[in-house]
Amino acid sequence: MPRKRSTTPRKLPKQDRSRITVEAILEATTHILTEEGYDRASTNRIAERAGISIGSLYQYFPNKESLLAALMEQHSNEIAELVESKLSHLFDQPLETTIPELIKAVIAAHAINPRLHQVLNEEIPRSERLQQMQRAEERITVLLRAYLERWKDHINPRNLEMTVFILGRTVESLCHSAVLEHPDFVTNTQFGQEVSKLLLFYLKRTN
Repeated sequence: MPRKRSTTPRKLPKQDRSRITVEAILEATTHILTEEGYDRASTNRIAERAGISIGSLYQYFPNKESLLAALMEQHSNEIAELVESKLSHLFDQPLETTIPELIKAVIAAHAINPRLHQVLNEEIPRSERLQQMQRAEERITVLLRAYLERWKDHINPRNLEMTVFILGRTVESLCHSAVLEHPDFVTNTQFGQEVSKLLLFYLKRTN
């Protein structure tokens, strides 16, 4: 049975110069993956595109799998940061205002580089994708829980933990699937409106 290849970076950049190098590596990886395809994205090709030696690349990433994992983590963090920014400004706003804006933020995050999103989904095993996304999802979950706790008297579901889970998974799954299966939906404002209607129908009290 072949040994599983590590997806963990060798070291994390601590100085500005190191961070610039890692950013150049990830940008080169993104370009080759989206423009030339996964098979062309060898570590030698990536190092050449980034303008560094292969030895410099290996200081940070042991193989291509670790590069993809780093891109997945970066992509997940971008989503989390957009959602955090949006929710922090809408914490005291009612559901009718916050939910549509939340949907817009998640759609915008998924639309940053849909081709990269597709490649990562195809090439990274699901178990590893979930692992890379876990921390980012936890950040979103904390905010969603706090927001729903703030407005708990205005929502119908009584189990807060279950509601947070359903809300988070529904938004992520629908936006993720739209990017992969119907990319035209991502730029269609009706898609966000329909998802918002679905969630507001679930959340809002009827009495």
